[in-house]
Amino acid sequence: MVEQHIPVMVEEVLFYLNCQESGVYVDATLGDGGHAAAICGKLGPAGLLIGLDWDGAATRRAAERLAEFEGRHILLQRSYTELGAILEEQNLSRVDGILLDLGVSTLQLGDPERGFSYQRDEQLDMRMDRRLRTGAAELVNGLPRAELSRIIFRYGEERWARRIAAQIVAYREKKGPFRSGSELAGVVKKAIPAAARRKGGHPARRTFQALRIAVNRELDNISSVLPQAVKYLQPGGRLCVIAYHSLEDRVVKRFLREQSRRCSCPPAVPCTCGGDGELLLLTRKAIRPSEEEVAHNFRARSALLRAAERCVLRREEGA
Repeated sequence: MVEQHIPVMVEEVLFYLNCQESGVYVDATLGDGGHAAAICGKLGPAGLLIGLDWDGAATRRAAERLAEFEGRHILLQRSYTELGAILEEQNLSRVDGILLDLGVSTLQLGDPERGFSYQRDEQLDMRMDRRLRTGAAELVNGLPRAELSRIIFRYGEERWARRIAAQIVAYREKKGPFRSGSELAGVVKKAIPAAARRKGGHPARRTFQALRIAVNRELDNISSVLPQAVKYLQPGGRLCVIAYHSLEDRVVKRFLREQSRRCSCPPAVPCTCGGDGELLLLTRKAIRPSEEEVAHNFRARSALLRAAERCVLRREEGA
């Protein structure tokens, strides 16, 4: 088996999910199964984990990692945007907890066949699900300058988006289509002024992030799954989301705050407002990993964890 991905903030995830032995939980971003294994370790014979990932390679790796918990999990190669349909297919109307660990795994980034890298001479792709029709190469080689600029600015928050898009179009018109990540990274680097390249990491990082988000429709997918997650949580059930950059976290933060505004009940008493799909925030600010964890797992440095609980909809007599 290949080297396993290191899950981020495992103890914090278990704490906020409040895993119970007989509970039903969803790891909607299964990946290499690290969080799933920790959750399964808390389950008894009556407990169940539903693991989802649209990357078939990931579900196969997770199956190996979770072999010792046979009978306590169901793993599916499905997108979390189908969460509601999947739970209905499993005859589950409610679950006790849902985890979303967003972004791309280090195993995907390190796989030369997946085309995520701006540092290696590998074909541009960036599809998390290889069943998707359009990869990064199609965007870079086919989109007009204005659309490329919009994607790079919106999803990469790149101030030099117009210059980068112009250089991409000029390069492909002169030399033909881009064939590798390193080729594209070289053009992006030249488009950014030298003074701006001296800080902020690799100069192509934001452009590649933007393309990856666009290819996989990541922000749209997050906006799609969050309402489904709330709908299928038990009263008192927990939602836990880990984001890795400001765009993801902004979507999650706004959604959780909007949902929590509808509930006027104080945290220490049973909810009596009777609303549907309302949340109680468990993390007023995003939780960050400890310095010790970052020292052992550098990927964790940018992780932001937010959690919420579905209100306990219990009306008292005469309330």
